[in-house]
Amino acid sequence: MTIAAQGTASQGSPARQRPAGDRWRRLARPAFGLVLPVALAVAWEFVVRMGWASGRLAPPPSVIFATFVDLARTGELQRDTLVTLGRVAAGFGIGVVVATIAGAATGYSATLRRLLDPSLQALRAIPSIAWIPLFILWLGIFEASKVTLIALGVFFPVYLGLMGAIQSVDRKLVEVGRAFRLSDVAMVRRILLPAVLPAYVIALRSGLGLGWMFVVAAELMGASQGLGYLLIDGQQLGKPAEIVAAIVAFAIVGKATDWLIALTAAPFLRWEDVVRSE
Repeated sequence: MTIAAQGTASQGSPARQRPAGDRWRRLARPAFGLVLPVALAVAWEFVVRMGWASGRLAPPPSVIFATFVDLARTGELQRDTLVTLGRVAAGFGIGVVVATIAGAATGYSATLRRLLDPSLQALRAIPSIAWIPLFILWLGIFEASKVTLIALGVFFPVYLGLMGAIQSVDRKLVEVGRAFRLSDVAMVRRILLPAVLPAYVIALRSGLGLGWMFVVAAELMGASQGLGYLLIDGQQLGKPAEIVAAIVAFAIVGKATDWLIALTAAPFLRWEDVVRSE
């Protein structure tokens, strides 16, 4: 090998090492978020094994893991998770579509805001449990009432987030668009949409979180499948490990769906300094 080739190879090796280091850092970031829950789980396992606590009402991680394995072996865990995930997906989709239309309309038009927002704010103050008897009477005890309740929970965070984001758009940007004689469609596409997108993504994530909370109330309405049903089944049969396993399943699936929204939105938010720094 010539000296020039050796120099080229020596110069290329750091370039090859740098992407490898970046790759390890990208893998380490999600793992860093597991430090606290893993540490707490190990500590509780140690406390129970040392006999300092019985672990009967708060089972240690080893018992919860064994319960997971048993539920997965029978297929109950997969079936209940998919049923709950389907309900949340349907309710989230309906709630987001309706909330996006209402939030965009009330945020863009002061007349519509004065007409619709007071009624929507009054509806927002009604507890979710209060809707259950009415939805059962209107829609029955099956999937329609459950999905509607989840959609209701998703609606308000997305509606408020989008309406507030549109109202908080810098008026100087709007004036610039008007100075360039942009049409309403061009104004929305080139000015309003990029300005409100970060807040809209946060509103979607907040709505999804409420969707996962509302699905528990929804599955109290006579459900025979789902993670919420698994919670009630564990309570009625006196199985705390099954209850905690269902809670952990909620946490895992809920975090995975939240991560999916953040991952999908990230390419559209590359211009933000926060996104670039991550």
